Amino acid sequence: MDFTKYIRDVQDFPEAGILFKDITPLLQDAHALNTAANALVDLLGNTPIDKVLGMESRGFIFGPLLASKLNAGFVPVRKPGKLPRTKISEKFSLEYGTDILEIHTDAIKKGERILIHDDVLATGGTAKAVAKLVERLGGEIVQFNFLIELSFLKGRKQLNGKKVKSLITY
Repeated sequence: MDFTKYIRDVQDFPEAGILFKDITPLLQDAHALNTAANALVDLLGNTPIDKVLGMESRGFIFGPLLASKLNAGFVPVRKPGKLPRTKISEKFSLEYGTDILEIHTDAIKKGERILIHDDVLATGGTAKAVAKLVERLGGEIVQFNFLIELSFLKGRKQLNGKKVKSLITY
């Protein structure tokens, strides 16, 4: 399936100079949504996964779907102030500023096999921050999965040679 026909470009969002890749047309089409979720699972091959991590907020869309299809747990990685228990955090740079992500300290057990999923790989700052959180908790990053990769922003370079797969590359 050509998923690019379900991605809409929005100029100057969230601020001037940014070309935002809007995935809502794909989410609104039941067949495209299910096909994309299955294709993201297929990117793993037969690799076993214990947990899928999804970053706030759009990583929460496919993350639980992938976890369900992989018979794995789902771990939300959230912005500050959203998680109620003991957590660790990581500050990182975005294409248009900085942010912080947090994870519960009991979300990952040492040695668990982790799939990190998000909707878009841009500069790699968000994914790199999540990788640091996973490694601090003792998880083994098996793969990064993205619906979209903006290859011209060279985000893969931030991920230190880890396995990266995407359904769509621009």
